[in-house]
Amino acid sequence: MKKSFLFLLLLGCTLMSNAQPGGFGGFKMPENNATFKDINYAGDDLEAHRMDIYLPEKAQDKYKVIVAIYGSAWFSNNMKVMTYMSLGKPLTDAGFAVVCINHRSSGDAKFPAQINDVKAAIRFIRAHAAEYKLDTSFIGITGFSSGGHLASMAGVTNDMKERTVGNTTVEIEGNVGNCLDFSSRVDAVVDWFGPVDMSRMNKCETVNDGNSPEAALIGGAPADLPDMVSLISPITYVTTLGPRFLVFHGEADTVVPHCQGVYFSDELKKCGRLEAFVSVPEGQHGPVTFNENTFKQMTDFFLKEAAK
Repeated sequence: MKKSFLFLLLLGCTLMSNAQPGGFGGFKMPENNATFKDINYAGDDLEAHRMDIYLPEKAQDKYKVIVAIYGSAWFSNNMKVMTYMSLGKPLTDAGFAVVCINHRSSGDAKFPAQINDVKAAIRFIRAHAAEYKLDTSFIGITGFSSGGHLASMAGVTNDMKERTVGNTTVEIEGNVGNCLDFSSRVDAVVDWFGPVDMSRMNKCETVNDGNSPEAALIGGAPADLPDMVSLISPITYVTTLGPRFLVFHGEADTVVPHCQGVYFSDELKKCGRLEAFVSVPEGQHGPVTFNENTFKQMTDFFLKEAAK
């Protein structure tokens, strides 16, 4: 798992460089914003099923919502605080309530547990909107790296109960939590350098090996599980019926190949679901790709979609 450990080390450095004073934006955790911490969205006691809700400083009766998901190569079940540190502040500044969620790791459970958790969190948000001042007439979703994968998966599987490829069927919606009568639909997606086509992760041509994070996610070498490779790849679900997407990818990303953003954007564009593909010169897996301009593009996109 050498590559996986290197990934996590790079990710931690990325978040710390963006979060510490002197890093991007001189970030500080919010002091005046109303926050709700460690809400369990599944009705159990798992750390992996907790969320934090951050409200903007400007007081309103309710706020439209962005769900945000951390990247960890699906190895972490508790990085929701880091999510706000990387993506949350521009979104609350723009007037959105930001819901940062945990999800089960690949060590806790294999796919589709992770997307089941994301959908359970969205159902919980709708069911408990009044308690937390949330306006669920608009729910956007974003995430970086493996969080970008899960955010994208949520968008391309609106209203999907299950999916079958070959002889393999997975439950996409799942039955996590106590809010099963509510919808898990999302209205817009921002994908930050997510792995979206697992069949072309290695040199933009083929699958990674059995030591890769996606192998841990599906419980075996991708080459031996082609049906699961398709089932975990958001690109294979794109249709003309999904929400609109904004995709960011750094041209110098050495963790998730830049071609992943290209492939995904091309497929979304074919189906009329792409707002824009932002290819960031010298952008890495977080550093440089996260910047004032790209954050503004994200918030402008969500504001436009929320106003429809």
